[in-house]
Amino acid sequence: MKAAYSRYLLEFKRPSGTSRGVLHEKETFILEVESNGNKGTGECALFRGLSFDDRSDYEEKLQWLCENIHQDYLFLKEELKEFPSIWFGYEQALLNLKNGDHLYFPSEFTEGKSAIRINGLIWMGDIHYMEEQIREKLDKGFHCIKLKIGVDWESEHKILQKLREKFSKDQLELRVDANGGFSRKEAETVLQQLADLHIHSIEQPIKAGNWEDMALLCAGTPTPIALDEELIGITDRIKKEKLLETIKPQYIILKPALVGGFAGSDEWISVAEERHIDWWITSALESNIGLNAIAQYTFTKNNPMPQGLGTGSLFVNNFESVLELNNELLRFKTGKEID
Repeated sequence: MKAAYSRYLLEFKRPSGTSRGVLHEKETFILEVESNGNKGTGECALFRGLSFDDRSDYEEKLQWLCENIHQDYLFLKEELKEFPSIWFGYEQALLNLKNGDHLYFPSEFTEGKSAIRINGLIWMGDIHYMEEQIREKLDKGFHCIKLKIGVDWESEHKILQKLREKFSKDQLELRVDANGGFSRKEAETVLQQLADLHIHSIEQPIKAGNWEDMALLCAGTPTPIALDEELIGITDRIKKEKLLETIKPQYIILKPALVGGFAGSDEWISVAEERHIDWWITSALESNIGLNAIAQYTFTKNNPMPQGLGTGSLFVNNFESVLELNNELLRFKTGKEID
């Protein structure tokens, strides 16, 4: 087996606001493997400033993988334990090598017989931009919307109030993602304000790493709390168990590129379900290559909740997509009529 990688820079159609600043471009790496004339492609979806493996020797390790691609699966898994996005790309490349075409996890989804319900994501910006995005999502038929918050809570709170005045909780599910934007004291107030508006959940209200404070918030919160960044960098199952037993969140959010690929996500799901903690899967600005693989994986998990999958439409120079969005349903393009 042979392997090679290439760096690719995704350019945003419009600068996208997050609690970490405004993003103009997204760096990623494409891994290609070849064996007996067959090829497999995967995306090592590094997220600068967020990924556990955002480090100076990243490309060196990626090159090491290419040179050692013939090594045993379990040996490589251990060697890449601290490089979750590289492992994620490796998993994809092997699955694609096995299944061919654009396939990673063949299922009724890739046969065009079923779809995945997703939430509509609203990016940070001034109030007019956020309202414009919301109108667009509602016009497209979304019944679940997720808003990034934590930059200007006063304005964000007003938007949520307006939405709830117009749409009841039965008509529109609202989720928010703070990306650790609040202090614990601020979070206590925000959690009650969100509960008054029947918000479904809030992701990462305070910065990751503050287990005691997060545990106190989760224990008494009137709004369900979902851990997101809190999971990044935890690779040992025992520590995963300790985290969930200590904090006892209502939900966890799984981003495969950030938590050790599909194997890492499977382990988090196992640990969470043993403790009766719910979860859903979210993409993390992957190109259409990684997004396609995540969507196929997500379908196999049979989670009925709206999933946090992107559509690849944020970038001007994305790769060809085999996914399409019909209202709030993400589908795999097959040329066949979907039931």
